[in-house]
Amino acid sequence: MAEEIVFCKGGGCTAKLGPDLLSHVLDKLPRGEKDPNLLIGYDSKDDAAVYRVSDEVAVVQTLDFFPPMLDDPYLFGQIAATNALSDIYAMGGTVKTALNIVCFPEQMDLNILGKIMQGGAEKVIEAGGTLAGGHSIMDNDVKYGLSVTGVVHPDHIYGNNQGQPSDVLILTKKLGVGLVCNANRVGLAPEGAMEEAAASMTTLNRKAAEISHHYEIHACTDVTGFGFLGHLSEMINEEISAEIDSISIPVIRGAIHCAEEFLLTAAAQRNRNHVGDRVEFSSWIPFSMEELLFDPQTSGGLLFAVKPEQAGAFLKELQGAGLPAAMVGRFVSKKERDIYVR
Repeated sequence: MAEEIVFCKGGGCTAKLGPDLLSHVLDKLPRGEKDPNLLIGYDSKDDAAVYRVSDEVAVVQTLDFFPPMLDDPYLFGQIAATNALSDIYAMGGTVKTALNIVCFPEQMDLNILGKIMQGGAEKVIEAGGTLAGGHSIMDNDVKYGLSVTGVVHPDHIYGNNQGQPSDVLILTKKLGVGLVCNANRVGLAPEGAMEEAAASMTTLNRKAAEISHHYEIHACTDVTGFGFLGHLSEMINEEISAEIDSISIPVIRGAIHCAEEFLLTAAAQRNRNHVGDRVEFSSWIPFSMEELLFDPQTSGGLLFAVKPEQAGAFLKELQGAGLPAAMVGRFVSKKERDIYVR
């Protein structure tokens, strides 16, 4: 009897290698001679590479792919593409072209592959980009994503570690999709939770990025597999620490309940192990909120560090566009710990 192929074994950004393991490997790679036109690359932990081709144009380059986190192939394709496109927006760029990355079992129904790629192609079009080709290989499991190219003005790049003391932190999507997807896989997701999570994961960060171009943004990242605290830690520099207001964190319905029921992901524990000693939680913060902040996000929102005088107007415009954005904290002058959660 042929072995049954399982479409969803647990994936999305929970499938990322842990940050500790990844750093151990990347730190040993040869870098070669530094290219002055490589404006963002290995030297930072940014979301994409940026290469200057003229005084007016820089190319933004990224790729992202992962296995399914749910059983609907079309929805999975949409989510994987939305997630990959997000890195361009996190750098302040505009999407131009995308290439498919496909791993697919030879014996699986090709209609499934068609649905995955249809979902991805529609999101590329929604982003204003052009799907220009791709590459596929046979594999034991399904994996899908995109390599994406965008453009940005060299003077208007959003680095992730250029925040300043007093910057206000604004998050554009709710947290908790990792917890909810994990609960859904074992049939224990609260009513309506998976539907809200799916809607969040298929919402492009394009609108948030376009709105941000009207404001003074000092730093930005998208919140994905390393969780809110993991990606926030990458924004910390020698001059700043972050203070987070946990009450203000926007949350997918049912996610806190999933954490309380210990429907946790291994990726969240890797995130906790990696960055936990850089974080101080107030004594009244419950374990479920800690877990939410370490929870790996698939196709999460953008986290902006914005000039404080402009934060109110920026937030109002984001919310006016229908986004569940919230002020979640601020950067302050350097303190003993990198991150304080109150």
